Amino acid sequence: MPYSRPPLKIGLSPRFLHNSPPELGFRGKTLQYLEQSIAHWVMTHGALVFMLPSIETGGLIRRGNLSVEDYVEALDGLVLQGGADVSPRSYGDHPLRPEWQGDSVRDRYEMELMAGFVDVGKPVLGICRGAQLINVAYGGTLWQDIPSMVPQALRHHDPELYDRNAHVLLFEPGSLLEGFFPGRRSGLVSSIHHQAVRKLGAGLSIEARGESDGVIEAIRWDGPSFVYGMQWHPEFHPGRGDLLDCSPILEAFLREARRRTAA
Repeated sequence: MPYSRPPLKIGLSPRFLHNSPPELGFRGKTLQYLEQSIAHWVMTHGALVFMLPSIETGGLIRRGNLSVEDYVEALDGLVLQGGADVSPRSYGDHPLRPEWQGDSVRDRYEMELMAGFVDVGKPVLGICRGAQLINVAYGGTLWQDIPSMVPQALRHHDPELYDRNAHVLLFEPGSLLEGFFPGRRSGLVSSIHHQAVRKLGAGLSIEARGESDGVIEAIRWDGPSFVYGMQWHPEFHPGRGDLLDCSPILEAFLREARRRTAA
C-alpha cells in the first residue's frame, strides 16, 4: 500500500457562554462550544479538529493534572475562532458601554494558548475575534465600536443581514495575502464585527484594509512562525461564489503545520 501521511491535528479554541439560558438545561453552568462551519471548513482540507476546553482551577481539572503545554505538544496548529468581544481591559482600556466589556476569561485563556503554540513554532490562525486577540496579545489595541468611534467607516456589522453582510477589502502591496491570490488586489468578504484593530501590535504587519474606509482587516506576525489573523469569516464563504475563496490562506496554515511536524 502507498504511504499515507496521518491527518494533521488542529486545535480550535472554544467559545464561552458563562450564563447559559435556562431553556438549554444547563442552569448556572458555563458552556464551551464551537460553531459547526469553522470546524467543517478546516476538516474539508483534510485536518482533524479538536476543541480545546479551558484548563482552570475552578473546575474538576487542576493545573497539576493537565496544562496548555499538553495541548501544544499533542496538536499541530491552533485556530482562534470568533465570538464575544475582546475585553478592553485586556489592552489596558475600560469598556465605554456595559455591553462592550467582552470576555476577559476567554482572553486570558486564548492568549496563553497562543503563546504556547508560538513558542514552539506551531502555526496560529485567528478569525474575527481571533484576529483581534492576536493584535492584543502583541500589545495592540482595538476600536471598541466602529460605528461610534470611526464615523466614516462603512457598515461592518448588520444584525439583520448577519453573514450576508459583505464589503470589499484591498490587499496590502507585498503582503502574504497578495501572494495567496496572484493577479488580484482585492476581494469581497463577509463582515460581522463592530470592533477592529486600532493600534497595531508590536511585530505585526497589515495584510488588508477595507476598500472605502481603511479599517484594518487582516494582520500577520513578522516573527519566525506563522501567525495570521483575518477579520472576516472564511468559513461562511464556501458556496457563495461572490465571496473570496480563502482556501489558499488555510492551505498555507496547514502547510506550516505539516512542515513543523516533519522538522
